[in-house]
Amino acid sequence: MPVISKITRQKNNPERYNIYLDEKYAFAVDESTLIKFGLTKGKLLEQFDIDEINYEDEIAKAFNRAIQYLSFQMRSEYEVKKKLLDAGFGESVVLEAIRKLEKIGLLNDETYSKALLETRKKTAKKGPRAIKQDLIKKGIDKETQKKVLDSFTYNEQLNIAMDLAEKTVRANSKKTPMQIKQKVQDVLLRKGYSYSVLNEILDQIHIEREDDEWQQMMDSQGEKIWRKYVTKFTGNELHMKVKQALYQKGFPIEIIEHFIEQKETENDE
Repeated sequence: MPVISKITRQKNNPERYNIYLDEKYAFAVDESTLIKFGLTKGKLLEQFDIDEINYEDEIAKAFNRAIQYLSFQMRSEYEVKKKLLDAGFGESVVLEAIRKLEKIGLLNDETYSKALLETRKKTAKKGPRAIKQDLIKKGIDKETQKKVLDSFTYNEQLNIAMDLAEKTVRANSKKTPMQIKQKVQDVLLRKGYSYSVLNEILDQIHIEREDDEWQQMMDSQGEKIWRKYVTKFTGNELHMKVKQALYQKGFPIEIIEHFIEQKETENDE
């Protein structure tokens, strides 16, 4: 039966120890494994003991790798498991390491999900649907997803969505009210807000335009549309195409007709 003849601390990693059996190097173990198995010089080891020690040391290495991974930011259990499996640790070793992490509170999917929810709300202004997709990607189970997302109140969603809407309105000041509302809709749906939130926000947005503002928008958008169709159509067909395109952009019919009259006058000249 092999006997431990020497134990030395590794130079590059003082938390690991080299174990020598019968004067020959046999394996290395983490300090926690050394203590757990009471490894000392003169201790006899059966092959079963050695296998158990090596298995426990693999868990310790996986645990330490996970600690390092978690030191940068919070992670979900799914992320930690994938990281360890990709690093070459076996399934059973990874599961044991995860249990140890959970036991000391370093891995908790509910705590992680709540933190992710707060981060996505504050920094990305995301709604429940988008945050749910983030939680799914992180491997969070459905029960935890629901519990966390239920804490995102409707009023809170409205406040964040209104902030997004107001920024969108300011960023699109040279567009028609209809175009702006379409932009708001696109932004809120992309951010993961429901149609009920969207409709309530749109009902609260009131955008007025002065005559000179309409004229400025028409000078920009109307001219582009006119150039687009004037080479393809003439007469009434040209007028209808231009009128439809401008109406779809939210221009009032009287402003559209005035613009077309202007273009006809220019052509006659």
